[in-house]
Amino acid sequence: MERALNQMTDQEALEEFNELQLLLWAANREYHTSDTPSISDAEFDTAKRRYLALIDAFPQLEQRATQAQTVGAPVAEGFGKVTHAQRMMSLSNAFDEEDVEGFATSIRNYLGLGAGDPLAFTAEPKIDGLSLSLRYENGELVQAATRGDGEVGENVTANARTIRGLPLKLTGAPELLEVRGEVYMTHDDFEALNRRQTETGQKTFANPRNAAAGSLRQLDASITKSRPLRFFAYGWGAVSEPLADTQSGAINRLAELEFETNPLTRRCENVQDLMNVYNEISEKRAALGYDIDGVVYKVDALSLQARLGFRSTTPRWAIAHKFPAELAWTRLEAIDIQVGRTGALSPVARLAPITVGGVVVSNATLHNEDYIRGLDSRGEEIRGGKDIRVGDWVQVYRAGDVIPKVADVDLSKRPEDAQPFAFPQTCPECGSAAIREEGDAVRRCTGGIICPAQAIEKLKHFVSRKAFDIEGLGAKQVEQFHLDGWIREPADIFALEERYGEGLQQLKNKDGWGETSAANLFAAIREKREIALARLIFALGIRHVGEVGARDLALHYRSWQALEEAVKLARPAALAHRAADEAEEVERQTAQARGRRARISDTRAAVIAECQVPEEATAAWADLIGVDGIGSTLGLSLSDAFDNPDEYAAFARLVAELTVIPPEAPSSESPVAGKTVVFTGTLEKMTRAEAKARAEALGAKVSGSVSKKTDILVAGPGAGSKAKKAADLGIETLDEDGWLTLIGDA
Repeated sequence: MERALNQMTDQEALEEFNELQLLLWAANREYHTSDTPSISDAEFDTAKRRYLALIDAFPQLEQRATQAQTVGAPVAEGFGKVTHAQRMMSLSNAFDEEDVEGFATSIRNYLGLGAGDPLAFTAEPKIDGLSLSLRYENGELVQAATRGDGEVGENVTANARTIRGLPLKLTGAPELLEVRGEVYMTHDDFEALNRRQTETGQKTFANPRNAAAGSLRQLDASITKSRPLRFFAYGWGAVSEPLADTQSGAINRLAELEFETNPLTRRCENVQDLMNVYNEISEKRAALGYDIDGVVYKVDALSLQARLGFRSTTPRWAIAHKFPAELAWTRLEAIDIQVGRTGALSPVARLAPITVGGVVVSNATLHNEDYIRGLDSRGEEIRGGKDIRVGDWVQVYRAGDVIPKVADVDLSKRPEDAQPFAFPQTCPECGSAAIREEGDAVRRCTGGIICPAQAIEKLKHFVSRKAFDIEGLGAKQVEQFHLDGWIREPADIFALEERYGEGLQQLKNKDGWGETSAANLFAAIREKREIALARLIFALGIRHVGEVGARDLALHYRSWQALEEAVKLARPAALAHRAADEAEEVERQTAQARGRRARISDTRAAVIAECQVPEEATAAWADLIGVDGIGSTLGLSLSDAFDNPDEYAAFARLVAELTVIPPEAPSSESPVAGKTVVFTGTLEKMTRAEAKARAEALGAKVSGSVSKKTDILVAGPGAGSKAKKAADLGIETLDEDGWLTLIGDA
């Protein structure tokens, strides 16, 4: 079965997270841009579900940036671009009642609500269609846009006007109203459309979702008009005045404005009510006449939604409870080892093709060597301790990943000559030693940039949408240019025109290239010589440094030179803390073997003292890991990357080609803009998470530790050493009321 999130180590979560990143990129483009997915719509949704669920379960992944907290994909050529006034978000996912309970508990914890405090929700079917945003001004439909990548969508106004039942004029609506919902096609209409397509010799559609998406995204609006599209409204974006005080009230208001809303939407008082609605909708699913793939739960009170806010791509106040995945049995024909961007050796099962839930599956992830052996991250048995061998009859489980999982093994069908799988000790790509560090579930190639697999994956990451996003230079082109020896490292991209572009002859003569496409590529590369600092940091592909972590580092250090100097200065302290971590583990294991209590703090202090770290290195390290959300794991990874001569030289060559743009200065209108704030003790009027989010929204930097750079300490009851240190350093200290008065929320 799929590995439970609470049984995964941080390393396992990170490896699955990184694996999903590249797969989601390709799936997003196929699904949203070309309407020709190679995977089903359900597979696409479950990929996003698992990816976002990993972030939700392992908060450090959100900081490590998440290579695609993607929502949708870039707009296709042929459509005008529309920048959404409010970003169109994706949803986190739940798989069972325990996850739903966890969702409700996390909301209570965030808001500081007790178990007995009322907390109402809405529940509605999750329509399997194409997201659409409709903008009305003074009651007139003036613009319709697809989701796109969540920030920029496609202008499909002319097409949207042809959707049956969609109001073109509103009476009694706010002056500005953006209505959001799902374009879909009923089963009957889909079958009739495919019959017509067959009769006229045109291509048929795989499912109603693809048919709806392809129909809405026609350049010829008359084609869209001929297709039986429908629209369910489920939300809103920008509004000039609130629709209501609650989610349920706002949906009722949309219905009054003559939008079709789903009649199965219910208001629920607790988790049990949510589960009752889920079961009711699940039972009715087959008879609905249109596709759904789960039930969406939302906090009902809009005031609470506002307090809860958003993660990078998902609202905290909503979640999608997906219907169960499916299982199937097939033969395991081979186990291949793939090498990822960080050097991780990932085993992939090659299967005799089998249809699972309408999708033909031929590959499945096997996580790591322990998983193959039948062990979890703690060394405890899974699958009853059954290992996985080539030739086995295996059960495949599609739940949360583009590549499905191997759930079980049928030992009664195991071939007599089947041998235990020997996990490689060297990299299959470059022959370098593949080592498994203490506490890490993953074995990694030590070849670094000399390993072609790592080099290619790093380059793919470098040109990905959240990184440099060079138009015309995607994963396919990177692979070809690397194979030809044109690109070995990121800096080579910016030398392409000088080396191979004279007269455009060399590039335009390559397969798939012409004079225009070659010129466009060089222009796109020139355009990216100016890059935001956060994008640069993220694009480097340093282990553990994701989009959010890169942004936090950029905001804190504000220039590449400052970051570089700080990380190199902190190196002695980083090494001392790594040595202390290793000593702690030895102490812990020794104490456990002897049946006594480990003296971790004493061991750690002794090791760090023995390392004799210079004071300036200690200060630089404290400043680095004190950036809220960074921590020692990311700090050590940064330190290792900058200390690696080859990797650091590659960084330097790249930066020499660029103009790095610092983050925008915070708005001077906020009294805390640009200031570093530390929260300590118990906050009584808001939770710590809410306080941090509000401070950052006002332009403040939130740190986890007090230093000379701290401007304000907000101390609640129970404040201890941080309050004392702030007093010793003469740092302004406020209680919670004082903080709220300062930011204007008293």
